Amino acid sequence: MYSLLRPALRSLGRTSARLPTPTCLRLVAPLRQLASATTPPDGNRVLFPGASGSSYTETLKFARGDAPIPTYRVLDLTGAVIDPSQDPNLSKEVCLKMYKSMLTLNAMDLILYEAQRQGRISFYMTSYGEEATHMGSAAALNLDDVVYGQYREAGVLMYRGFTIEQFMNQCYSNAKDFGKGRQMPVHYGSRELNFQTISSPLGTQLPQAAGSAYALKREGKDAVVICYFGEGAASEGDFHAALNIASTTESPCLFFCRNNGYAISTPVKDQYRGDGIASRGAGYGMDTIRVDGNDALAVYNVVKEARRRAIAESRPVLIEALTYRVGHHSTSDDSSAYRPKREVADWIAQDSPIARFRQYLERKGYWTAEEESEFKTNIRKTILKEFAAAETIKKPSLDHMFRDVYEGEQPWNILEQEAEMRRLVKEHPEHYSTEDYEK
Repeated sequence: MYSLLRPALRSLGRTSARLPTPTCLRLVAPLRQLASATTPPDGNRVLFPGASGSSYTETLKFARGDAPIPTYRVLDLTGAVIDPSQDPNLSKEVCLKMYKSMLTLNAMDLILYEAQRQGRISFYMTSYGEEATHMGSAAALNLDDVVYGQYREAGVLMYRGFTIEQFMNQCYSNAKDFGKGRQMPVHYGSRELNFQTISSPLGTQLPQAAGSAYALKREGKDAVVICYFGEGAASEGDFHAALNIASTTESPCLFFCRNNGYAISTPVKDQYRGDGIASRGAGYGMDTIRVDGNDALAVYNVVKEARRRAIAESRPVLIEALTYRVGHHSTSDDSSAYRPKREVADWIAQDSPIARFRQYLERKGYWTAEEESEFKTNIRKTILKEFAAAETIKKPSLDHMFRDVYEGEQPWNILEQEAEMRRLVKEHPEHYSTEDYEK
């Protein structure tokens, strides 16, 4: 660098001092001053660009983290409001929509889980024990907000308006499935409801959400992206990349971690040593909060305020919702192999998010035992009706296997693959029957 500037410096020495100093040279003196300074101008503040908020100390001390981040809540385990100032006082209509959505999700999970066990669908994942994270967060969002789910956010989509019929069509991969039969069950998506299609690879939605949030910022929209993920996904590299991207671009993205205690069969004690997932937010300069994920009102308050901050201050927010996965990870899992059944039973008995919210509603006079019984009976009938209807609908046409990737004329290799598929189907109808598929 100096060798490049040497001719210019010699020239300056032969010219008048009144000549203006080139911009590149005006930077030299301040940089040299900073590099040689032993004491910053204000006495103790570090001026190195890597951590400009630090201050000097003469005490040799290693940091190991502060005290654990507290967990925000509104309701106690009996559904009573602890501090009246924290009750969002939602309307009866909103409260009942949240609660009925919880009951509907619970009933749908039971029916579809059993359907998979009967071989009627290929795969399923329940949300038992995590219903408050779904409905509390969904109620605090707008339809303009973009949702990236992991695979246990069916309740969020349900609250936004996805119908029982649409859930059934997707799980059966029939001709009415928006994904045209290309996705596994529970991999939902809805353009109309701003819910990005779920993908199986763990953590891919995280950097995608950060990019979408940056796009919202550039467009000047009063909307946020909310990205759901489990604490297991926070061990993926995509998690760190996403938080760093969102933080440095100052994008309105809410990272919502469902810390339910298990990454499939791996308990949290074998996943990390720090203070949960929330403690990582400070490292990326993000506003961070931990919330009782079994408290629907607490989740609502947190997401509502996080959304306000993200838009008003143009910043990402990290939310860690502590909850407990009551069900198996999926129909491919048997959780009794790695946790005692008594542990699960104890959680159901002592802290059910549905029971806690129901007790709150009963205190408000919004819900009764009679209404509970009637609703459960009716919603089960509705789900079974849509379930039976979806089962009779044919599968999507084979044409869809080769569409919607390339726009316009299809490339030669895709055309060859389609021709080969049709040849095999035609020559071996005993192995490749198309009777159950639309033409």
